[in-house]
Amino acid sequence: MRDVSFTVTAGETLGLVGESGCGKSTLGRCIAGIHEPSCGDVLLGGQLVSGRHYDRRRLSRRVQMIFQDPYSSLNPRLTVGQALREVLRVHGLRTGRPAIEERLSELLDLVGLPADAKEKLPYAFSGGQRQRISIARALAAEPQLIIADEPVSALDVSIQAQILNLFEHLQKRPGLTLVFIAHDLNVVRHISDRVAVMYLGEIVECADADTIFSNPRHPYTKALLSAIPDPDPSHRTEAVSLAGELPDPSNPPAGCGLVTRCPIRIGKCANQHPPLDLRETTQVRCFLA
Repeated sequence: MRDVSFTVTAGETLGLVGESGCGKSTLGRCIAGIHEPSCGDVLLGGQLVSGRHYDRRRLSRRVQMIFQDPYSSLNPRLTVGQALREVLRVHGLRTGRPAIEERLSELLDLVGLPADAKEKLPYAFSGGQRQRISIARALAAEPQLIIADEPVSALDVSIQAQILNLFEHLQKRPGLTLVFIAHDLNVVRHISDRVAVMYLGEIVECADADTIFSNPRHPYTKALLSAIPDPDPSHRTEAVSLAGELPDPSNPPAGCGLVTRCPIRIGKCANQHPPLDLRETTQVRCFLA
């Protein structure tokens, strides 16, 4: 990743989109402290939360991550109740069995799981139910920020809708801040307040969701949106084609990352890296946007 900088306001949902391999998950893991950034800083509430000397346990209390594959992120030998109780005890959020069991029941109810789910192991649940367990585990820490990394992409369409409805319900809770990573733009549009578009390890456009979908400025954003199928056959939109090869992410072009594929590139795009241009509510990285 290079020159990635953005701010998420408390209580909002930021959708992070881009094709596979562009760095979305790596960025999310850096924010959550799973990976350490090679350069730059991560700040939460104005306080530095990155670096080798930062307490990982303190960070996990403030930032939680929900992964794409709920089964591999759950300990198969712990029941749901054991997994949730462990979070409460490690962070000292509840003391005494009655208080812990009461909070456990609250969490299961919040994510739409029956009370007897706490006695079962992860293998006993469907993919959608396992993702609900993962969400409950993240909420158990009472974090300031949740990073959801492709939380519905491994699920059937009908189950995706249920999990997205759950996220919408959780968004109504005061203070919940969410970074929602996905490659499905329809999903992002449904749930996000703002959208950041990533390409080849950098953010090329960031704006509120309505602006991104109604008036995209960057050629890559336009190409992504033109690829969304329109169910109305009477609507005709001009497809934006990106020909050429995707550059090696470990050795990106000296100039604009999209220069090898961009249909509107000009001479300086090849050797000058465009800065992130701040225009009202839109941030865009393109000389011609």
